[in-house]
Amino acid sequence: MALETSTIGFIGSGVMAEAMIKGLVDQGLLRGDQIIAADPRRERGLELTARYGVHSTQDNGEAVQNAQIVVVSTKPQVIGEVTHQLAGRARSASLILSILAGVRISTLSRGFDNASVVRSMPNTPAQIGQGITVWTATESVAPAQREQARALLGALGEDIYVDDEKYLDMATALSGSGPSYVFLLMEALIDAGVHMGFSRRDAERLVLQTLKGSAEYAMQSNMHPAPLRNQVTSPGGTSAAALYELEKGRLRTVIADAVWAAYRRSVELGDMQEGKS
Repeated sequence: MALETSTIGFIGSGVMAEAMIKGLVDQGLLRGDQIIAADPRRERGLELTARYGVHSTQDNGEAVQNAQIVVVSTKPQVIGEVTHQLAGRARSASLILSILAGVRISTLSRGFDNASVVRSMPNTPAQIGQGITVWTATESVAPAQREQARALLGALGEDIYVDDEKYLDMATALSGSGPSYVFLLMEALIDAGVHMGFSRRDAERLVLQTLKGSAEYAMQSNMHPAPLRNQVTSPGGTSAAALYELEKGRLRTVIADAVWAAYRRSVELGDMQEGKS
């Protein structure tokens, strides 16, 4: 197995880090005692130790000291502080894997003094093993380490490898931020149902199952969404009336504008880390 002899250090032990730890342990890819998780809050480390049997620490340096793989899972805003604090102590790691939005490979490689960097962008459904992660690697990442990266990210769900880092900012806007767009749609539909007279509980059940079933149906059909939409849009019918209002309200344009805004912000964050703004 790609990870069976590895020790992994997590710098930051928030929600996404826990999702990866949970997936690795539950899927038998790693034992808990092969993982050391660093977090500034002692109680958070104790939680992870109790749940997964990992070692925990409040010292980032301890987490990376003997780790073959370092997973960078802090908040993007503190990456400069973290790399300054570690001062090259992750130089000997065989792989640096980042899940930070907007933080570029050059920032990571320079900060950790390590050229073997994988940059990735997972999304929220990774917390239940149903996420999708876009990732890329530097030329210095050996084939064995690429397999390790794929195994780590596979603990979160599906993955897509890209050969150019520019796609990471695009993925941040489309799939990384994507769940927030879906949750807003859920909220709007539920509120509409309540406004019509459904109880909130029934409206939530109707909307959540409709979205879940529609997504699953689309995946199993292997069809483009347009003909699927046409299947439920009878001439002069209720769906046609509703879709007319959505199109009149420029729904497609608003969604596209939102995704582009997220993309621009991801690029801006990268520029800030690189000192370009």
